[in-house]
Amino acid sequence: MNDLSLKLIFWTCAFLVAYVYVLYPALMWLLSKTFAKPHAVSDRFRPKITLLVSAYNESGVIACKIENSLALDYSPGQLEIVVVSDCSDDRTDEIVYSYEAHGIRLVRQNQRLGKAAGLNLGVAQSTGEIIVFSDANAIYQGDALLQLVRHFSDPSIGYVVGNAKYSETAGRTAAAESEGFYWKMETQLKRLESQFGSVVGGDGAIYAIRKELFLPLLPTDINDFLNPLQIVANNFRGVYEPAAVCFEEAGESFPKEFRRKVRIISRSLNAIRREPRVILPWIQPRHWLALVSHKLLRWFAPLYLILLIVSSGLLSNSPAYYVAFWLQFVFYAVAIAGWLLEKRTSIPKHFYLPYYFCVVNAASLLGIFRFLTGTLSPTWQTIRETPAAPKGDVHLAGKDS
Repeated sequence: MNDLSLKLIFWTCAFLVAYVYVLYPALMWLLSKTFAKPHAVSDRFRPKITLLVSAYNESGVIACKIENSLALDYSPGQLEIVVVSDCSDDRTDEIVYSYEAHGIRLVRQNQRLGKAAGLNLGVAQSTGEIIVFSDANAIYQGDALLQLVRHFSDPSIGYVVGNAKYSETAGRTAAAESEGFYWKMETQLKRLESQFGSVVGGDGAIYAIRKELFLPLLPTDINDFLNPLQIVANNFRGVYEPAAVCFEEAGESFPKEFRRKVRIISRSLNAIRREPRVILPWIQPRHWLALVSHKLLRWFAPLYLILLIVSSGLLSNSPAYYVAFWLQFVFYAVAIAGWLLEKRTSIPKHFYLPYYFCVVNAASLLGIFRFLTGTLSPTWQTIRETPAAPKGDVHLAGKDS
């Protein structure tokens, strides 16, 4: 390969990396300010809601979740609370049954079929016009439901995504700090995308859809990414509501965050394959721009990064490419140092952020491989569990997009 081809590869990949992480957020900020797309909102809108909580072996948190749900501010008689248990074999079902007198309904799968199958069952048995999807560890602020549903007064709105925050607990791990930093950036992008057109994807911890727009899921589907794609493909919008707040814990270790992201990315790519109309820019151009820039190009970023360091290394006889190569080398060396320091109680930020960046991109690479090879598991396990020998994918409730 000649130098001209290598330079073309280098600058193409450099542009794509810069676009994904710097230029796209700046572009979306500009577009959201210049071409904002407002919609009607009514604080008086009070449809019948079903709060659908997914659970698998959540005996440690399910009582707290139910108490939190019962205390939410919403019109009496207009809120139905349903817990879907994916064949839990701990005390989860027993605890849910103990709240039956308070109107809590348990829908149990008698076989371990996975979250998607559970949601199909739960939605089919729900009576609400609006379905609010949640997870057992997601604790809502009192007015979260009110903030979500007011957007549905506009008939063009098909789904609303809430603001899932990580709890600011003492002694947080480097993985939790990194994910919290990443999630703050994601939140800003959601806000801008929502103002411009449609927010890309939902959030399993807190997002709502019109019941009639729910389509049955396959066992390997990721509901909080596929459902919004299907809704957008049918010419509805999805918006982000930052005032609809819930809290949950971030991942406690980098390996668990890695496995979670592999699962998310592989299933999200599969969701696009399941709903290919969203890749057509004339269906919903604003959402298409956000989907391609925010998700697709970012998921393939590890390929650009690999080509970037290889091409700069092969061109290192030139001073500019020599410097570019060694800057990348130093960055990855710092990331490796972060990996070696991971088991320490605290890691300096300049070590764990590069390490986290590499973890995310390595997860993207493996996620692409799993998507291409079709190795997707229908079941999940919360990252709060520590099994002796993990099988399949690991799922962090609420962060599936």
